[in-house]
Amino acid sequence: MQFLPEHTYHVYNQGNNQAPIFFDREDYLLFVEKMRKALMPNASILAWCLMPNHFHWLIQVNEDYEVLHDPNQMTRKLNPLNKDIGTLLSSYSQLINKKYNRTGSLFRKRTKAKSLSEDRNGSRNQGINCFLYIHQNPLKACLVDNMEEWEFSSFRDYLGIRNGDLCNQALAKELFKLPVKPNEFHKLSLKTIPDHITKKLF
Repeated sequence: MQFLPEHTYHVYNQGNNQAPIFFDREDYLLFVEKMRKALMPNASILAWCLMPNHFHWLIQVNEDYEVLHDPNQMTRKLNPLNKDIGTLLSSYSQLINKKYNRTGSLFRKRTKAKSLSEDRNGSRNQGINCFLYIHQNPLKACLVDNMEEWEFSSFRDYLGIRNGDLCNQALAKELFKLPVKPNEFHKLSLKTIPDHITKKLF
């Protein structure tokens, strides 16, 4: 993954062989705290959703993010976010393996990150579509009847029914011109995203 300052990314991974990565509520909460420690020093979280066998993040990299150079390989760029995300997944996997007496890889080997800032003219549309797509995941998977019923996403925070502080809501509202009124935000959140648009998010 190549993270660049002020770029917006859709970051995602899933369980190895599409197997579960969360097994009870405490697992989800543990992962959320690890997200906070791994992502927030170098990026703003704009939206997130944890599903039973995968996760999605929408992040914007901080403007002062430093892409370092390896003095031994002058063409190679080192991204702190890469290291921190790898540490997050590795440490979480170790705890889950120990908790459930399991072995082997929990996640797919490579976490993927799709830049939504490559086309500056369309970056706002791509960003808002990704924002909506992430929150719609539990509904489309038939895990809930209403998006606000799913505890493990940022949707409740934006709707104003939970006082979560993981997301930089002010930045997301500025970038995506999100409605201020809860009923208008809820209506926007139900917008259908065509398949050809969804494919551009991956």
